[in-house]
Amino acid sequence: MFTNDQRQEERTGKYGSSRLQYLQELVSQFQNSTDEETKEKIAANLANFAYDPYNYKFLRQLNVLELFLDCITEPNEKLVEFGVGGICNSCVDPANAAIVTQCGGIPLIIQCLSSPVKNTVNYALGALYYLCNASNKEEILKAEVVDVIKRYAAAEVVSVSFSNLAKAFLDKHVRASES
Repeated sequence: MFTNDQRQEERTGKYGSSRLQYLQELVSQFQNSTDEETKEKIAANLANFAYDPYNYKFLRQLNVLELFLDCITEPNEKLVEFGVGGICNSCVDPANAAIVTQCGGIPLIIQCLSSPVKNTVNYALGALYYLCNASNKEEILKAEVVDVIKRYAAAEVVSVSFSNLAKAFLDKHVRASES
């Protein structure tokens, strides 16, 4: 469920932590932790906050989008999954998409298309769907990327979700530009 100021106040009560404060605590815990499992849990938690437009300004303020991009560069597949999941959840917002693009996120997300983790591939397809626009489509719509996405579109038997996301991407960004 999406949040607003009134709902947030009702949920936290008079003495509760503000959303910004809570997210700041999560970011600090992530940055100070050396335990991989703790980092995974925090990244997953932050990715869950990334779907709600109420949190977008806080995520930008706390550089959480950059944290998600850093997660994608880690060798830990769970951190990659939650990082690209957070990007996918938040990049429907143009301001968030611009940050991801400006910080070099597109090549990182494209790399996620070859992940052995199904969720990572799904999130990457979703993120590219939302990120692709007139200013970056040359970077995203490279022949090798479109070829991978076409293979996912044809792989209905393997994964319906891959196929559906890939078909939606192709319909919006490839077939529309061919017309």
